[in-house]
Amino acid sequence: MQELAIGAHPSTVHGTGHDLAGLRDWQPGDRLSNIDWPQSTLTNFSPLITHEFDQESNAPIVVAADTSLSTRCGTGDEPIAKAIARTVATFAMAASFFQDQAGLVTFDQNTRRIAVRPRIGKNHAAHCVDAYQNHLLLAGITESPSDDNFAGLLRKRSLVPVVSDFLFDRPEPLLAELADLATFHDVFLVMIDSEFAFKFPRFSAGWVEAYDVETNRTQIIASSDLDQLGHRVSEWQDTVESSARDRGLEVLRLAGDSLHFHDTLVTFLLERKRVRR
Repeated sequence: MQELAIGAHPSTVHGTGHDLAGLRDWQPGDRLSNIDWPQSTLTNFSPLITHEFDQESNAPIVVAADTSLSTRCGTGDEPIAKAIARTVATFAMAASFFQDQAGLVTFDQNTRRIAVRPRIGKNHAAHCVDAYQNHLLLAGITESPSDDNFAGLLRKRSLVPVVSDFLFDRPEPLLAELADLATFHDVFLVMIDSEFAFKFPRFSAGWVEAYDVETNRTQIIASSDLDQLGHRVSEWQDTVESSARDRGLEVLRLAGDSLHFHDTLVTFLLERKRVRR
């Protein structure tokens, strides 16, 4: 029931664990052997104080990767999707190294689809990257049914990095869905800083016709406005990042280039593990 009714029922099951994490108030379902009687006497047994332990365990890593049309934008043979694929490969190979299961979910503004179910192995990690490319190119996805939310695809508790440029016309519904998902799964956002993909050379023409791949709208814009497009994309992502943090979601901002990519990602994960312990 806990797996099927996402976020509806708080768990009352506590593992015995090995590493003492601290003290907290007693809750129904706690073991009597975990009660700290000396500490409880200081509160006159109201409330009872129990030990809380940490225990290392395995959980599937299910990477949610964006396949929206905006991820195909880019300059100099560096589309946004290339940075997303690099992130998928990093998480999948890390899971393989630690003998954890890795899976892949692809999504856009309206649909979510299981691309690869969680399994263990280095070859499986490579398969996740290939599957992302196939879904990006709309190849071989008819056999995989889609869903309108992530909760319907993720039954077991998982680590869910959501990798996207977040250049949706209306990102609020997605952020609300991810905030709800985080009540059951370990969710954080990986935002590809996409300013690089919209830096164009200067045009001699005063006006340029631009086509929005997300909304299918065409607009005539001044070349001076085109020069500011990368900056406006960055400002839009700043707004989305702020909104996500207001909803309690963690956000990692990754540059599109590969120069500091892995250092930034590994540092974030190590710091995240230290804080959560």
